[in-house]
Amino acid sequence: MDVREKIKLLPHSPGVYRYYDSEWTVIYVGKAKDLSKRVAQYFVPPERLNTKTRILVSKIADLQYSVVDTEADALLLENNLIKQYKPKYNILLKDSKTYPWICVTSDEFPKVFLTRRVERNGSRYFGPYSSVMHAKALLEFFSASYPLRTCKYKIDSAAILRGKYRPCLDFHLGKCKGCCIGGISQQEYMGYIDEIVHLLTSGPADIIRRYKERMQQAAAELDFETAQACKDRIALLQQHYSHSIITAAKDNDVDVFSLVFESQQAFGNFLRVRGGSIVQSLNLGFRMVIEEDQASVLSSFIAEIESKFGALSKEVLVPFLPDVTIEGVDFRIPVRGDKLALLTLSNKNAKEFRFNSLKQREHTDPDEYHAAVLEELRKALGMKVLPEHMECFDNSNIQGTNPVASCVVFRGGVPSKKDYRRFKIKTVVGANDYASMKEVVNRRYSRMLQEAPEDLPQLIVIDGGKGQLDFAWQALSELGITDRLTVVGLAKRLEEVIRVGDPYPLFIDRNSQALKLLQQIRDEAHRFGITFHRNLRSKAQISSALREIPGVGERTEQRLLMHFGSVARIAAAPLGQLSDIVGPALANKIKNSLNDERRDLQ
Repeated sequence: MDVREKIKLLPHSPGVYRYYDSEWTVIYVGKAKDLSKRVAQYFVPPERLNTKTRILVSKIADLQYSVVDTEADALLLENNLIKQYKPKYNILLKDSKTYPWICVTSDEFPKVFLTRRVERNGSRYFGPYSSVMHAKALLEFFSASYPLRTCKYKIDSAAILRGKYRPCLDFHLGKCKGCCIGGISQQEYMGYIDEIVHLLTSGPADIIRRYKERMQQAAAELDFETAQACKDRIALLQQHYSHSIITAAKDNDVDVFSLVFESQQAFGNFLRVRGGSIVQSLNLGFRMVIEEDQASVLSSFIAEIESKFGALSKEVLVPFLPDVTIEGVDFRIPVRGDKLALLTLSNKNAKEFRFNSLKQREHTDPDEYHAAVLEELRKALGMKVLPEHMECFDNSNIQGTNPVASCVVFRGGVPSKKDYRRFKIKTVVGANDYASMKEVVNRRYSRMLQEAPEDLPQLIVIDGGKGQLDFAWQALSELGITDRLTVVGLAKRLEEVIRVGDPYPLFIDRNSQALKLLQQIRDEAHRFGITFHRNLRSKAQISSALREIPGVGERTEQRLLMHFGSVARIAAAPLGQLSDIVGPALANKIKNSLNDERRDLQ
């Protein structure tokens, strides 16, 4: 598929995109708040691009992307991939900077400071932080809350006993308790460090709570400047603080696999994590000629990745166990924490890859695409047969006036507009949606049973909740055809599927094509019904203005409207023009009646 066609399928989600040249070499890695909009900015008329960007675009042969949860994650993943691939055009177009970490040293009296270099010296690192302001705000909080040392001394018990150091200004200002002179025990000091580590690993809830207490205290003391500073700090922490699943600074290296199955196909995503950072991400699709066990497909996926990227990590995260064992590799199914978050992210990318593949087939092989969506819908609703023929009903009225209903028909997953039907409500008085639904369903299928009983739909969708569904079911029961089809209601507020006799609604995955198809047929029924209702209201308004005039019938009304275009133009037309069409006597009646009505409205 052409790159420009792929752009149309990109999601409106944060993520990272990668451009490849004709030799399948990564030539550029970029981040985006909205992948679809950002990538489209490259493929505009050449005169709108600078020289370097035009050269980059001319080399692009293909693209891939990875979706993430937040912009911060996209920023960090972009940084990792740039370091991994060292793309040629990233050097030309941007600077691949290194992000800051908070370091807690391994000294007897540890220091806490900001650094951009991670070293294997026994120190603990937390981050990286996409916002330097966020990292500095945390350090300022720690400095204000805990008596931490900032000096460069190598402090240990022996140096303290020898009296090697003299206290610095921080000690006299009360910011430090004087580790260098034995002013605080190592046990008490480590208590502060342990609490800081807990805050860094468990989130900002405690920090925000303390800032709120300080803000309230400052406000009570009328120290509004301090209160505002605390408020700003709370907002900063709430906006930027996140425990990133992209880069959890740990010594462990892991590989992550996830698979999403769709009929005879599987869509997989692979993430390689090194030093706590994602350095590789790849999507692969599998077509199964015969039915395969899921564990077997996962084993094939793992083998393909090994052939591309070499040996696996000692720890591999999977959604279920493969049907093979590999020496030195521990396959794990995470149930909580950062590792579960990594597997969830991988699964999100696999689902996005599946969605993208289906959308590609919508253009390249529409029959196969619609068949896959219908199969997904059949499974979601627990139907025995494929819903090749679907019909949806919707009522439309305003305060009981001109009540109408619509029925739209989908065949093979696409609209069949020649089969659409409109209904004027005949037996129901006032705005009674339930009774109107029963009338329309009864009229529709009683006639179908007479004219084409073999053409009954496999699935009927009712636009509405339990009430509308129950009355539609009553109509079908009276016709004796409830065992020949499936009927469901689709409530718009939560997009929940209501089933007859089931007190609990069915929630279909919001990202699934099955739900999107139900929404499409529901929205089409609503559009078709609203259009019909508007036309009836317009005709009623015209009739009320012209038909009430003595001597004006349907033909006269049509001649006037065809000539002048509207009632307002008829009222404004000279008497002579009206006389040429309807004669002087009737022209005077029309002119006087319309002018009297206009005066009444003023």
